Amino acid sequence: MTDEYDVIIVGVGGMGSSACAHLADRGVDVLGIERFDVPHSNGSSHGSTRIIRTAYHEHPDYVPLVERAYENWRDLEDATGRDLLHVTGSVCAAPPDGDLVDGARLACEDHGLDHETMTGAALNERFPGYGVPGDYDALYQPDGGFLDCERAVSAHVERAMAEGGTVHARETVTDWTADADGVTVETDRGAYAADALVLAAGAWTGDLLPELGGTVVPERQVLGWFQPPERPDDFAPERFPVFVTESDDGDEYYGFPRYDRPGVKVGLYHHLHETVDPDDVAAPTPEDEDALRGLLQDHFPAADGPTMGLSTCLFTNSPDMDFVVDTLPEQENVVVAAGFSGHGFKFASAVGEALADLALDGETPLPVGGFAVDRAAIRAP
Repeated sequence: MTDEYDVIIVGVGGMGSSACAHLADRGVDVLGIERFDVPHSNGSSHGSTRIIRTAYHEHPDYVPLVERAYENWRDLEDATGRDLLHVTGSVCAAPPDGDLVDGARLACEDHGLDHETMTGAALNERFPGYGVPGDYDALYQPDGGFLDCERAVSAHVERAMAEGGTVHARETVTDWTADADGVTVETDRGAYAADALVLAAGAWTGDLLPELGGTVVPERQVLGWFQPPERPDDFAPERFPVFVTESDDGDEYYGFPRYDRPGVKVGLYHHLHETVDPDDVAAPTPEDEDALRGLLQDHFPAADGPTMGLSTCLFTNSPDMDFVVDTLPEQENVVVAAGFSGHGFKFASAVGEALADLALDGETPLPVGGFAVDRAAIRAP
């Protein structure tokens, strides 16, 4: 026997859970299949917090999509009664010759976003938890903050099920096929058929779509929580904006106020540059801790206290660090969401909406046209 649905979603993390909710909210008979728990700590949607910001130094074109994400996150809060989006303001800080602040300023100016620029010294005076070099450039944008990522996944799943959607956890997809008549998905528990399929498997995308396995690549990350030895209130959400900072040698770090877990949370983009098998990710090491402590010593010395925790996470990087959100060119009833490259979670509430559009209509009005699966950067050489 093959159970039948309108749409099947493989992967119920940040993007897949959102797609489940958006489809179920439209009355679609949707099935989400997750190989781990919901939520889980094996992929890219855990660790208590994820930054959300409109001062988008990566490219101004992302701003409309993140603005839609803000709207959808607030709608999800209203629908589920959960507090998910916490506004703290966001900071970019970098040496005067760096690109980080210039990119954030361009995004703000292009889209008319409130922002303030200042020196590192002025930033440190305004937010006492900060201790960046005084000659740094800095930009503050008041709308930034963080999302409670595990609660966000749970909220999307709760909304999907409340609207009649189905979600299976601890079930592994073993194969799938698609043709003009529909799709079939086989798992270690059964077989399912549907009109359309959404593949939102994160670091496991290459297992399901071998043609993307060489271009959408998992990378090991480590996050750290460090307890300020003095004045911990300087790192409370109401006094400590989320941040992205650039070091003198060009490394980019990011971090959060104290929330949910003891200590200030920090990370280093692309950490130790380790490409990994997502089924074999090493536990945190002293080398990982040292890489994160360098940030505290140089930019946040007041937070350079005892280590409260270290946790591995996964980026799944595309060659150009932009997302893949598209239908497959030769299988238009198959939609892929992948390659979120360490900056995707904030968009999940909007990406899920786009995935629902693509699964039902083959197109979406949301600004994801630059994330084509066959763009030059993604094509195999």
